Amino acid sequence: MNNPPNYISSAGFAALRAEYEHLFAVERPQIVEIVSWAAGNGDRSENGDYLYGRKRMREIDGQLRRLSKKMKDAKVIDPAQQPDKSRAYFGATVTIADEDDNQRIVTLVGDDEADASAGRIGWNAPLSRALRGATIGDLRKVTLPVGEKEYEVLAIRYPG
Repeated sequence: MNNPPNYISSAGFAALRAEYEHLFAVERPQIVEIVSWAAGNGDRSENGDYLYGRKRMREIDGQLRRLSKKMKDAKVIDPAQQPDKSRAYFGATVTIADEDDNQRIVTLVGDDEADASAGRIGWNAPLSRALRGATIGDLRKVTLPVGEKEYEVLAIRYPG
């Protein structure tokens, strides 16, 4: 079964790779060393260093598998190369206003790069899905946990 592509910017992909490399080249070898040392201390059933080290190694290995899968499924997109900059697609920074004329600026990013507090919303988030393909002046409805809201697209810009 094919997974849908994991859209991501080159900066987001670099961050995933850096996290993977740090876990693989720094943290995991440190834990392996601790576990080896602790295993040599005898009774492993009550050896905290050994038990914690084994648990942490499983966590690291799981995270490495998840990161590897994300990178494998990643489709790196350069928002500056978007051919139709009049519509909101991946990488667009969109200024929207709700019914009460409260303005908000959001950037459509990959799900792994999302940070709502910084205005970066994941590609598969409800607001992002509603804004896909929108042009300036479009009204888009979004179903949120608090109910349905309507937003007007005021501006769209791309980096570069």
